[in-house]
Amino acid sequence: MAHEKYEPCIEACEICAAECEHCATACLGEENVKMMARCIQLDRTCADVCSLAAREMARGSEFAERICGLCAEICEACAAECAKHQADHCQRCAQACRDCAEECRNMAESGEEAETPAAERI
Repeated sequence: MAHEKYEPCIEACEICAAECEHCATACLGEENVKMMARCIQLDRTCADVCSLAAREMARGSEFAERICGLCAEICEACAAECAKHQADHCQRCAQACRDCAEECRNMAESGEEAETPAAERI
């Protein structure tokens, strides 16, 4: 199966998406929600992009590596924001984001050598 090479990255993306969803929900329950606004925004974006990356890798999409590059960038931003907050849910999310960013960065870099633009394959 084509997606087997993606399994560690798919798993990291799924874990990260779940942690980001949990973090966003928990942040909404914090006393000062306004202070958590950026964290919530990044959690939601990160969860969406991680889910997209996992789906595209599972499908064996020709765009998977490029999506993983974007996912790594967003995960790094989310990790940096979550790390600013002391709440356990933010710290767990930051770690999941760092782990996912590493897996996605490796996946993106592994596809760079073999990458041929889709327009050239038509």
